[in-house]
Formats: sequence, structure tokens, C-alpha cells
Amino acid sequence: MPDFLIENELIQKGHKYIAGIDEAGRGPLAGPVVAAAVILPTHYSSKVLNDSKKISPKVRGQLYDELTDSKSGVIWSFSVVSAEVIDEINILNATYRAMSESALSLEIEPSFAIIDGKPVKGFPYPYQSVIKGDEKSLSIAAASIIAKVERDRLMLKYTKQYPQYGFDRHKGYGTKLHLSALEKFGACPIHRRSFAPVRRAQELI
Repeated sequence: MPDFLIENELIQKGHKYIAGIDEAGRGPLAGPVVAAAVILPTHYSSKVLNDSKKISPKVRGQLYDELTDSKSGVIWSFSVVSAEVIDEINILNATYRAMSESALSLEIEPSFAIIDGKPVKGFPYPYQSVIKGDEKSLSIAAASIIAKVERDRLMLKYTKQYPQYGFDRHKGYGTKLHLSALEKFGACPIHRRSFAPVRRAQELI
């Protein structure tokens, strides 16, 4: 389970506001990539907060509500980068952009950030990248929850707009159902045309 160890070490070095950063949606064939930034109060604790991929949608929703409640003391923001931009600048750069924008959108400027995964080119604040950070840091785990819930909600909206693809079931990932719909209907406006399975499906239409 994630803890506050990394954050406490940074606090002891004099950092007051430490932002955890994570993203959701790098791998799907459709929809945006979403990143979130979270500054937790130093007294924060949770027995259930974990990497968003390791907990149920119901628990994710409950944690999201707790984290974003105005009385929680949590400072948070998120950023969305569309499929169109992903196709223009590639998914890696789109992820970097989403992470940077989420941090810049915080109402309090962080003095330091801890970011899930590998180094982020052009990130606007001093930071430390942490492999599997959403399993180690409460701040990153909180960011993973907010990014995942915000993205899933966007994909549910797209389901109403493009019902034939079943986005409510797979959230844009390359499942058998999704690939079958792609072959049958071709790509819709939120598909990532730079991704090989989408390109191949378009060639078959």
C-alpha cells in the first residue's frame, strides 16, 4: 500500500507543497489522456487509497468524492489532452503536456512534485520521478484516482455520442469488442488515428 514516506522526506528537506502527478489513458485507442495533480494535507491518511488500477470502480468513486470534497483540505486539478492533439504531437508528448498543465493548474504552486513513471520532459517544477509511484506514494495514488475517474466519466459521455463502440465497457482500450466495432464502423472523431490498430481498421473500410 502507498504511504507518505517520500512526501515526509521532502518535507524534512524544506518543501511545503508537494504535488503527486499521475495520468490515465496512455494506452487506449480512443479518447483523451488525462493527468491529475494532487497536494495532500500533511495529516492525510487512508486505509483504502491505492493505485487506481488495483481498486474497484465503486471504491474509486468513493475516494474521488472524498479527495475532491471542499472540506478535505486536498488541493487538486486535472488536465485533458484530446485524441486530436495526441495524433499531432504523439502520446508521450501529450502525456507530458497533460502532466505539466495539471501541475500548473493547481491553486497553490507546488515547490516540488513526485511523478509516476519516468522523467517528464519540460515539467515546470522541480520533481522526482518514481517507477510504480502510484503503489508507493499516497499523493501519486490520489492523482491516479482523480485522473482515472475524470477520464472514465468523459468516456461515458462519449458513449452517448458514439454508442456503437461500447466506450462505457472498455473506455477506449483495444478489447475484442472495440476492435470488432472499429472494423465494422471505422474510426470516430475521438479515435487516435496515429495508433496502429486504428490505422489498420481504417484501411479495411
